[in-house]
Amino acid sequence: MSRTGILAAPGTERAARGGLITRLAQRTVLRHLAAIREGQLNVHAGDETFRFGHAGGRPSLRATVSVHDPAFFRRVASGGTLGAADAFAEGLWTCDDLTALIRIMVRNERHLGKLDSGLARLRAPFHRLAHLLRRNTVRGSRRNIHAHYDLGNGFYRLWLDETLSYSCALFERETMTLAEASTAKIDRLCDLLALSAQDHLLEIGTGWGGFAIRAAQRTGCRVTTATISAEQHRLASERVREAGLEDRVTVLQRDYRELAGQFDKAVSVEMVEAVGHRHLDGYVSTLSALLRPGGRVALQAILMNDQEHPRYLHSADFIQRRIFPGSCLPSVTSIMQSVARASELRLTHFDDLTPHYVTTLQAWRERLMARAGQVRELGFPESFLRLWDYYLCYCAGGFAERKIGVAHLLFEKRGCA
Repeated sequence: MSRTGILAAPGTERAARGGLITRLAQRTVLRHLAAIREGQLNVHAGDETFRFGHAGGRPSLRATVSVHDPAFFRRVASGGTLGAADAFAEGLWTCDDLTALIRIMVRNERHLGKLDSGLARLRAPFHRLAHLLRRNTVRGSRRNIHAHYDLGNGFYRLWLDETLSYSCALFERETMTLAEASTAKIDRLCDLLALSAQDHLLEIGTGWGGFAIRAAQRTGCRVTTATISAEQHRLASERVREAGLEDRVTVLQRDYRELAGQFDKAVSVEMVEAVGHRHLDGYVSTLSALLRPGGRVALQAILMNDQEHPRYLHSADFIQRRIFPGSCLPSVTSIMQSVARASELRLTHFDDLTPHYVTTLQAWRERLMARAGQVRELGFPESFLRLWDYYLCYCAGGFAERKIGVAHLLFEKRGCA
């Protein structure tokens, strides 16, 4: 760690003040940051700059944190990385490149483990308990989904593309717009499923109807799509009517565990993350039971890497505590173990899309920040905007460093179609 004097940046004057507890907290946080080996992090606090790490690496990463209130150090010392996220939402600090900062933290995770030690570790069981109380039972899932997806259709329509796809897009060409890439993703899944006009497709997780509408228009198939979000059900039904597809697309407000019937094909796009580890066998079993012999099911899934998944299952991270209550990323291994235990499915195709999510998240963030004024007009406070800024950068950094990934998994049910 190196330390130099600088002219105080606007808004940093309070960072120089603070009592004994604040000074001890600052010393503790800076000592932990001194463990950074890859990437360069600069921290401006009052009239001082602290430098950690170096700019070499794969590729070179730099980020500068400006501390606007000394309470930042207390929040991080007592709350660890979750405390840092909360402090960002409160405006206690800013960063010139938040995604780069997240990437630096991921690259140095082994060295920075002590950030979540001490008082932060004492809080960890309470965060874990709060997460466990958000169980994904039929009733609990409705509550959890409501917390994220029922923020209001107006909010999501501001910054998603015209397909209203809230999932990783597929940028087959650098010149693609976000809407074109979202459509390319839907088309890729339709092709994997080999959808035709003779098929009846089940979609678990409607979103706002973009996949169902495109699949019906492109292939002529019938679609039954299910969501437990009241807001999504209302808008998806409206969009189906506007597209003149009421005879081809049925939108249900129903939990996947309440579905019945037999379908030729099935698809679920970034919904498995809301299932929960305890319910993964049941989710896979339901998909298998609803599928005719010889049928195909395609999943687009966000995945935790296998090496870290066991530890992840016994913790509660920023996403689970502040963004998606009850969420839990599966790993490839956990999905395949559930498939083996609880279904008649077999994996026939796997396609990694991880780099495309970095681009997708960057596009979402640009669109959201460009419409920040309109978000405020909807009644959301500044802290909400900052929380979502952190969330989108947090995810982009995780995908860029492959701490998490996203993939298409295609399965086929045993038997003859």
